[in-house]
Amino acid sequence: MGTRESNEQAGGTGRRALLGAAVLGASGTILGPIGTARAADARHGGGRGLKGLPVPTVIGHRGASGYRPEHTLAAYQLALDMGADIVEAGDLVPTRDGHIVCRHEPEIGGTTDVADHPEFADRRTTKTLDGVAVTGWFTEDFTLAELKRLRAIERIPANRPHNTLYNGRWEIPTFEEVLRWQDEQTRKRGKQVWIYPETKHPTYFRGLGLGLEERVAKLLRRYGKDRRNSPVILQSFEPTSIQRFSRLVDNPLVVLLSGANSRPWDFVESGDPRTVADLITPKGLKEIASYAQGIGPTLDLVIPRDGSGRLTEPTTLVRDAHRAGLILHPYTLRNENPFLPADFRKGTDPDAYGDVFGAYRAYFATGIDGVFTDHPDTGLLAREEFVNN
Repeated sequence: MGTRESNEQAGGTGRRALLGAAVLGASGTILGPIGTARAADARHGGGRGLKGLPVPTVIGHRGASGYRPEHTLAAYQLALDMGADIVEAGDLVPTRDGHIVCRHEPEIGGTTDVADHPEFADRRTTKTLDGVAVTGWFTEDFTLAELKRLRAIERIPANRPHNTLYNGRWEIPTFEEVLRWQDEQTRKRGKQVWIYPETKHPTYFRGLGLGLEERVAKLLRRYGKDRRNSPVILQSFEPTSIQRFSRLVDNPLVVLLSGANSRPWDFVESGDPRTVADLITPKGLKEIASYAQGIGPTLDLVIPRDGSGRLTEPTTLVRDAHRAGLILHPYTLRNENPFLPADFRKGTDPDAYGDVFGAYRAYFATGIDGVFTDHPDTGLLAREEFVNN
């Protein structure tokens, strides 16, 4: 998740007042004394970089993955059509022959129809991925040409049975195809399209001789998208991956943060004893700010849940990160009941929507700079409600 521009100074009440004084244009761009300038920047290619994005920023998580199989050009396209400010296109993993493709994980049994291809039956195997035994089919065991024979399927059909209608319709995109798609969409729409790719398990892949950062940086340089104001935000759960990027490109960079008691896998591999709890202290945030512009914390680091799954009081993370000059793009808001805090669920149907607007209000009120969502249209409506009330 996130990245920033040092929107830090305006925490809490002052920030809310600023947003409340703005109004939303039809496109979802924040208008007003600050927003009007942002809209003009968007018309001229978003030259102000991160500072040209609306706040709170609505980020299409793996595209509009609440409506289409994730990490397909169709999901990315729909996120733009719905008005997402940024599209998370994509989670980046390598092929055996060194290409970069967009999949949620290197194991593709749950996101493609590979199991229906008898010619690949012998590729099914068990590997240890970041300390966990995983059985399935892995991108690093396929050439790009072989992966192009597969088609995407819905990853969580129990929660999104309607998305299974689209199983088999779209192939796995490469990151290079995404970069070309971004340029094409920017031309067609007359405004800069932003993407937010993530390196997945970079330490694991580096150990296989398939280092991600250099390959991604090479593509960014080839397409002229390796600069400070380039519309490509790079993110990773491994801080050393972001540090490596900071030496290769000038793009805005974001460190992703999972549960407080967890350890980034690169820390495990190197023997660094620190946990995420250490990284979100003022000292840890200051260190992150020395090489990155933002953090992407899990929502529970912003507002913890109690034993029954209900929201408690916000932590000081937003304030502390802003003081360090970092912005926050937490993840992930979804409309369906199982993914919401217990106080916003309606019934027990795993496919039914809960009171997600109430959840957005609670998180936006903390002063976060944006949020990842599987349902960008809902996020934009929630932002409009929040800004105008």
